[in-house]
Amino acid sequence: MPETTPGMAPQDAAERQRFEQEVHRIVAASAEAKVVLRLLGSLAFQLHCPEFGGLQARMGRAYTDIDFASYSRQAKKVSELLTRLGYRENREIFVVTEGSRAIFENPSNRLHVDVFYEKLDFCHVIPWNGRLEADTPTIPLAEMLLEKMQIVQINEKDVIDTIMLLLEHPLGGADQETINMDRVAGLCGTDWGLWRTVTMNLDKVGRLAQGYAQLETVDKARVRDQVQAALGRLEAEPKSMAWRLRSRVGDRVKWYKDVDEVH
Repeated sequence: MPETTPGMAPQDAAERQRFEQEVHRIVAASAEAKVVLRLLGSLAFQLHCPEFGGLQARMGRAYTDIDFASYSRQAKKVSELLTRLGYRENREIFVVTEGSRAIFENPSNRLHVDVFYEKLDFCHVIPWNGRLEADTPTIPLAEMLLEKMQIVQINEKDVIDTIMLLLEHPLGGADQETINMDRVAGLCGTDWGLWRTVTMNLDKVGRLAQGYAQLETVDKARVRDQVQAALGRLEAEPKSMAWRLRSRVGDRVKWYKDVDEVH
């Protein structure tokens, strides 16, 4: 993959620390204010992968912004919290997205915060559905995997984050420090399009991991085994009638949405 892909750039330790410290400040403030705010994106992977999080820096994966998930009912509290912390909300984005997304800028530290309400909605919809209480301070690991695997035009940064996740955490049927494949398989088993993208990307991650010089042989084998186990779990999941009907059409009809980034 080309080195110019988004999120791939040299970034020194001081700049990475600046992002990480701000995340801890926001997370601590949200916990104190009892505001449901869960981290996603690159910093969530770094935070939830203490053993393998260093791969981001070694592989040239840079932080670019700070992303959070919350519920619509928390939108007012989220806005008030971030305003107290020095951020200014772009209200036009909240209106244009019908309350599904908010963007905040901090003029003093020049950092950018994105908040996604109820769901992540890019190539496919990944709903929160009361799931944000299952983990803290990040979204659950199953949703972290889906966050990356639902991107049709996957970038190198997404591959690196997914490799870290698969190295750090086992697959299973629960959420405690485990990638809940029951959750992943359940969503994929009712949506052929999501299944198509997720399986395509898992296979891609498994193959690309073998080419990274920064990974030990044992790590490459671990990623390959995790990918095969995940694909096996998705294959075993009972499929809905809608899934089976859509599968007959296959790739002849586009199965995902194009993503128009909001800036």
